Amino acid sequence: MGKMRLALIAGGTSGEREVSLKGAAEVARALDRERYEVIRYDPATDLARLAADAPGLDVAFILLHGLHGEDGTMQGFLDLLSIPYQGSGVLGSALAMDKNLAKTLYRLHGLPVADWEMAGPADLEDPGRILDRLRLPLVIKPVRQGSSIGMSVVRKAEELVPALETAFAHDAEVMVEEFVRGREITVGVLGNRELEPLPVVEIIPDSRFEFFDYEAKYQPGATREVCPADIDTRLRDRAWQYALSAHRALHLRGYSRTDMIISGDELYLLETNTIPGMTPTSLLPQAAAEAGYSFPVLLDRLIELALAAE
Repeated sequence: MGKMRLALIAGGTSGEREVSLKGAAEVARALDRERYEVIRYDPATDLARLAADAPGLDVAFILLHGLHGEDGTMQGFLDLLSIPYQGSGVLGSALAMDKNLAKTLYRLHGLPVADWEMAGPADLEDPGRILDRLRLPLVIKPVRQGSSIGMSVVRKAEELVPALETAFAHDAEVMVEEFVRGREITVGVLGNRELEPLPVVEIIPDSRFEFFDYEAKYQPGATREVCPADIDTRLRDRAWQYALSAHRALHLRGYSRTDMIISGDELYLLETNTIPGMTPTSLLPQAAAEAGYSFPVLLDRLIELALAAE
């Protein structure tokens, strides 16, 4: 049997382009060249070539983050080309990418979330509506951005409008939610129909970071991860249950990673990632390694799930 022809799709046009390219380099390095012929495509320049090559491709590995990659756009393109790919389809990708819709679905499925409001242009002129509805401190987020791009924490009323302006520079829709202080954890899930929760990872940014922002995520040494997290089994089991419920609520497949905050004895869901970071030291691969999946084995498993989803 010949090698599987795999389209490794990375780069793109979002603000997370460089993160995508770095991850793709690690994936290309880890894939077994005895099993796979890896062909690289950058959606910023190579969509026509990808379409032309489609009949000869067996599977795609999408390593795009943010808009036009993680939001269902690339997934729909590959569906039209009849190329199977790892991870969620158009619907699940779009739902998870939209923080407002995702939180609405979490709540409908009984999952705990912080209170939130959607901001509009009128709130830039008069933020009183938001301040009456929600308690400071607040977290301001563009609805469809990843890696904490455009995100701010507001502790004083006079900080709200500048934070909204920053977020609106990145997205036409902006979420304002109550800040939940606590320990941040993340839970990976593997599988299509039969789901496996991975060991819980605790994320501990350096004390100079107010939250797990872009710099804390990607600057070497800026954040410490503990896997498995030092939490009791009762809390671990609840985190697993919530991650599985979020995965199902958002109609996901293949894999996902749901971020949460531990506040006292409570857990609050933040968001679910459908294309988590994919280097050997990224959060989901760390958890997978703890569960017995080396990085190359994890990649093989994701490709198997992609082909099984067809």
